[in-house]
Amino acid sequence: MALLKGKGAMTGVNLIAKVYDNGKTKDGKSHYADVQVDARDARGPEQSNLHLKSERIQRPDGKPGFNNSAPYSVGQLEEIVKAAGPNKEPIKDKDGNAVGTLYGFKGNVMPASRGTGLVVNTKSVEASDFKVDANTLDTQFASMKAAKDAQSATKEAQTAAPEQSVEQAVEVEEPAVG
Repeated sequence: MALLKGKGAMTGVNLIAKVYDNGKTKDGKSHYADVQVDARDARGPEQSNLHLKSERIQRPDGKPGFNNSAPYSVGQLEEIVKAAGPNKEPIKDKDGNAVGTLYGFKGNVMPASRGTGLVVNTKSVEASDFKVDANTLDTQFASMKAAKDAQSATKEAQTAAPEQSVEQAVEVEEPAVG
C-alpha cells in the first residue's frame, strides 16, 4: 500500500484508477476500483506498492493474493470519470478485448473510514498532470519493481555495512609504533 507521509503528502496526488466493467456490487450502488498513485507523481518513484489499498487475501484456489480494490459509490465513480475527462485508456485482456478503463486524475486522499488503506476524496478531484496511455500500467509495474529492488539493495548494504565498519574500527584502534 502506498505510504504518503508528511505535510501535504495526501493533497493533489496524481492518481490512476483501474475500473473493470465487472466491478459493480450486486446491489449496483457501488463499483470497485483499484486506485493507485501515478508513478510519475513526485510521491511515486520511491513506492514499492502504489496501490491506495492492498490487502492480503486467500484466493478461492487456496493461493495467497492481494485485493487492491475499494468500493466507490456510483456517484463517486462518476466524479472520477468526469475529472479524468478524455484522459482514459481501455484495459484489455490477453486476447485484446476491452475489460475495463484506466482513468488518470488528481485528487486528495484520506484514510478509509471502513477497512484498510486510503481512498480518494471525490469532492477534490480534477484533471491529472499526466496523460494515461497504453504503457501507463507497464510504467506502474516497472516503477514498483525498481523501488522494491532499490529497497532490497539498501537493506543488503545496511546488513553488510556493520561488518565492514567493525573491521575498519579494529584497524584504526591499533596503536602506532614509533
